[in-house]
Amino acid sequence: MLKEIITAIQAYFQAHRFINKHGLWKWIIIPGLIYCILFVTGIWLFLKSSNYAIELVLLKTGLKEWIQKMENSWLNWLVIFAGFILYLVLLLFYFSLFKYLFLIVGSPLFAYLSEKTEAIMEGTDYPFSFSQLIKDILRGIRIAFRNMLWQTVYALSIFILSFIPLVGWITPLIALMVECYYFGFSMLDYSSERHKLSPSQSIAFIGQHRGLAIGNGMVFYLMHLLPIVGWLLAPSYAVIAATISLYGENGGKVDN
Repeated sequence: MLKEIITAIQAYFQAHRFINKHGLWKWIIIPGLIYCILFVTGIWLFLKSSNYAIELVLLKTGLKEWIQKMENSWLNWLVIFAGFILYLVLLLFYFSLFKYLFLIVGSPLFAYLSEKTEAIMEGTDYPFSFSQLIKDILRGIRIAFRNMLWQTVYALSIFILSFIPLVGWITPLIALMVECYYFGFSMLDYSSERHKLSPSQSIAFIGQHRGLAIGNGMVFYLMHLLPIVGWLLAPSYAVIAATISLYGENGGKVDN
């Protein structure tokens, strides 16, 4: 799996050279601008609601009243740290929901960009088909809802674990790995669909190459550390890198 993660990371550098060489910048900027608008909106909503959510949890569980009665600085520190961990878990969960909204909205562009990338690499051309585009959009929506359901189940489990001392401290890392996998899954599925894999076959195939999915998601989220520019480039770089990594890892073959 480590080899596949490295392959997925290297694919982002290859994607940058690929975009420059083939003049694909117009397909980078359009989804990037949409993503930036949705991302900023999502972060604003999170900042407005997260503190209220944590306060509500503390009140409903009685922890806030219990902490106020205790005069123990060490205990207070642990609670503050636990609150920070909870904050991070909520941030990732919130980001996950926003991500699926964007994947649904951007599925037509991502499907086209993945198709164009592979066509250039193979030196062939996929003729445009409106009916196929509709199928791609519907499939992208189904996959997004399926992944959102499973990731929500995992997120709720991680949320509960975050209240357990010591164990709860590693929950942000677990949540991040889950988030990376499911994002990378969505990027790789565009290639799976193009090669006529059914959703169940795609799930099995990407499960066998989970390192590519995790690595793709890792770099995608790291790009968010670079404000504006990183947000603008991250989505399209991710789908091109996913296509390149899958093509290179399997010699152009995607089958189950």
